[in-house]
Amino acid sequence: MKFSQAVKMALFALQGNKLRSFLTMLGIIIGVVAVTLLISVVQGATGKITGEIESLGSNLLQVSFSGTKATHLTLDDLEILEQEDSIYGAAGVMTRTAKIRAGSIEDSYKVEGVTRKYQDITGQAIKQGRFICDIDVEAHTYNAVVGIDVATDLFGTENCIGNTLDIGGFDFTVVGLLEKSDTMLANKDSTVLIPLTTAQRLFKNTEFDAIYISATAPDTVDAAEEATDDFLIRELGDDDSYFIINQSAIIDVTNEVMSVMTILLSGIAAISLVVGGIGIMNIMLVSVTERTREIGIRKAVGAQRSDILIQFLIEAVVLSVAGGVIGLGISYIGLQVLSTAMDIPMSLSLGTVALALGFSAFVGVVFGIYPANKAASLKPIDALRYE
Repeated sequence: MKFSQAVKMALFALQGNKLRSFLTMLGIIIGVVAVTLLISVVQGATGKITGEIESLGSNLLQVSFSGTKATHLTLDDLEILEQEDSIYGAAGVMTRTAKIRAGSIEDSYKVEGVTRKYQDITGQAIKQGRFICDIDVEAHTYNAVVGIDVATDLFGTENCIGNTLDIGGFDFTVVGLLEKSDTMLANKDSTVLIPLTTAQRLFKNTEFDAIYISATAPDTVDAAEEATDDFLIRELGDDDSYFIINQSAIIDVTNEVMSVMTILLSGIAAISLVVGGIGIMNIMLVSVTERTREIGIRKAVGAQRSDILIQFLIEAVVLSVAGGVIGLGISYIGLQVLSTAMDIPMSLSLGTVALALGFSAFVGVVFGIYPANKAASLKPIDALRYE
């Protein structure tokens, strides 16, 4: 018997019991939806997280200080660090939360003391005006660059260049407006940036809260981290008083964790496909019992054992693959809804589609072999006598 003829006969048999066929496919449909949604959501979340980390700069290192002991690091010290071949630039940052007033409106915002190099290293974009410059730092000027939420909250408009802010009893002139942040990790919408030296004078503290360091290239990040570590040990004498965050290392760890999560969640969801496969085997056994006389007649007129085996095996695979296709359609619609609701780009990758259809066909073959073999093993005389 030709393969195409076997497929036609399998489809005809399944169409004869449409409701039962659909209910049999339901387990496969649920399993495919579960697997594809989980994989796609994890992939989308991984892409968003790594994208936000990469937006901070793939060459970026961040030094945070954990001890209570004063570091006494200065801008001159950072200039010494910048002499390392692997380091492009270093920027010290002071961060505080302060009450800021504009006219009769007052609220608390994060205030960061920065230098011009901070913009070069972190890539902060300016929408209006300018960023903090070297002259601001050298002259301890009372100029400020504000995030977009600060501008709209305190001034009611984004056109705030030239307006005045009161920070700690000192009047600061707004000279720049930051672009709206499109990431959560580097969100500066509710931040006010002022010259580092002015911040040190305003908050009566000369200590850096963090140091941002940019390597000369992605392949020199490890060398820059080693040079920074050597510099800090030499200056501070205590490697427990600081820790260095490597953006590239974070991305690698994130991808590794997400890969493990994908495997675990896919394994859990695949249980649904196994349950669906058991349902297919159960229904196929029922079908063999119902069609025993049909099998006997076909064998009596010359059908080979392989013909019967292939026919019932194809029926099981068609049920499974059809369920997989329907499941992929439902998953596609579900991902569009989730992508909009969660604001995370998600889509069905070709790899996910191939995995879902391949596993569906595999389930159909595995759980269809026993019923197909049972049908093929029936003796014609016994099958014809069956009532």
